[in-house]
Amino acid sequence: MCGIIGIVGKEEVAQRLVDGLRRMEYRGYDSAGVCTLHGGELVRRRAPGKLANLVSELARDPAPGMVGIAHTRWATHGAPTANNAHPHATGEVALVHNGIIENFKSLREELEARGRIFASETDSEVVAHLISEQVEQGASPADAVKTVLPRLRGAFALAIAFRQHPDMLIGARLGSPLVVGFGEGETFLGSDALALASLTQKITYLDEGDWVIVTREGAQIFDSGNQPVQREVTTSGASAAAIEKGNYRHFMQKEIFEQPTVVAQTLRSYLRPLERQVALPQIDFDLSAISRVTIVACGTSFYAGMVAKYWFEQFARLPVDIDVASEFRYRQPVLEPGGLALFISQSGETADTLAALRHCKAAGQTIAVVVNVPTSSMAREADLLLPTHAGPEIGVASTKAFTCQLAVLAALAAHLAVRRGRMDRAEEAEIVEHLLQAPAALNAALDHDDEIAAMAHLIAPARDVLYMGRGPDYPLALEGALKLKEISYIHAEGYASGEMKHGPIALIDEHVPVIVLAPSGPLFEKTVSNMQEVRARGGKIVLISDAAGLAEAGEGCIATIEMPRVHPLIAPLVYAVPVQLLAYHTACVKGTDVDQPRNLAKSVTVE
Repeated sequence: MCGIIGIVGKEEVAQRLVDGLRRMEYRGYDSAGVCTLHGGELVRRRAPGKLANLVSELARDPAPGMVGIAHTRWATHGAPTANNAHPHATGEVALVHNGIIENFKSLREELEARGRIFASETDSEVVAHLISEQVEQGASPADAVKTVLPRLRGAFALAIAFRQHPDMLIGARLGSPLVVGFGEGETFLGSDALALASLTQKITYLDEGDWVIVTREGAQIFDSGNQPVQREVTTSGASAAAIEKGNYRHFMQKEIFEQPTVVAQTLRSYLRPLERQVALPQIDFDLSAISRVTIVACGTSFYAGMVAKYWFEQFARLPVDIDVASEFRYRQPVLEPGGLALFISQSGETADTLAALRHCKAAGQTIAVVVNVPTSSMAREADLLLPTHAGPEIGVASTKAFTCQLAVLAALAAHLAVRRGRMDRAEEAEIVEHLLQAPAALNAALDHDDEIAAMAHLIAPARDVLYMGRGPDYPLALEGALKLKEISYIHAEGYASGEMKHGPIALIDEHVPVIVLAPSGPLFEKTVSNMQEVRARGGKIVLISDAAGLAEAGEGCIATIEMPRVHPLIAPLVYAVPVQLLAYHTACVKGTDVDQPRNLAKSVTVE
């Protein structure tokens, strides 16, 4: 969600700060601002809405200075107005904040009782006043931060500027990520490596509870006990070019078309093609001893977990529970000894999922993480790290991260089956062969982009759309509905096909398109039967199937989308493509903001 960048530089920083914010636009935001230090003053410029509004504000009223902080905000406390935009400031201190201060109300009441006056409705401004109060009483910046941080409950990444100390910034993190970047005679703070990609490749990830003093000479890091510590300096590998659209209209479109490549490079990490074997990263625990898997994730990652539940139970005969992360801890789950807790996340920083991970770790579960950012908080806390190799995903609506997650989970299911004695060598070789065919099948699916674009006008006028699927195609129906909701703002719901007659069929009339995911195979006839029930009630059907399925059941549909005929194992990867493209082209017809849909953020770092 929100993005932070800070620079202690040797040249003017306002434009560089804005460039850093631009690299984080993919996270989603509704206001932006910068604050520089110049002439003994805090120079602050803020604007609601898109980053272009801040750029216009800076053109009218520049912010000079060689040290500064900047922020893109996704509203939690308070509407997306200029007053609520970051940075927040007092006469002495300015700061930007990602996360949420859960005890802000009591802190604000305490501060107001002492005569402090607030200019915003945000929780973040409380932190600025607490630190400013210490500074005004004579504390050094470091002592002020040391005093205030233990008083904050919740999650935060902070970058703080001090009026009387124009050559330094202080950063701190708890629950929200923050990285330090190192340049030649200048030092940086950022929400992630991508934010700093054009500035430096030398970065350090702060650990949980760390805080840091940043100067042109470097960074002094302290742990949660205020003891000086050394953290590893790594090469980020993040590329500023990774956030270029190239010849594509939108990042989402680019990322849909990258899927054959990124799925292939992901599978390369988990398969041995010559031996026809699955090969996981080296681990120091016995997978065959796992008695139960608990899968926890949010949104699209949750639907990837739902598909994995089918695979783990079918191939490995391993019982699986699955929960949305935001509910997991609150139902007081029973976590038996010998369990594997599997967390799926694109960013590795999603607050709900990270909190669930720590809950499971405290309960003695072995922790596995499928994640696209191998340096993220979840990745660093895992017993088994299973990275996807999707590369940066800029579009808020996840596409290539989803199919890469499915690729990793399919490989893991096969490996678990082998380790548990449920799959012999010949069966493993067959599974590997099918997985190796996935990139080509994804390419074949993408060949139908033009015909999907041509039929999008049939969906765009609808107020409601239903998706149907059976077996692993049921989670794909849920994912298809989510994609359409996210970027076209059409109300859509996904259902298991057999559940339609248990209530949802009451919604069917001639104005409700029904998207049916039905690859030919053992479940095809049952799905077609449910489809006929819809057709009998005037429903307008779009059938997504292979040539055999369309030949048998395509007559009478308002549109059909042909997919290559593939093994059921890889069908979820392949059928993800048409539901992504259908949502994408429908949104384009409607003229919505595809890459940055309203009210949404890429990585939700508050609960």
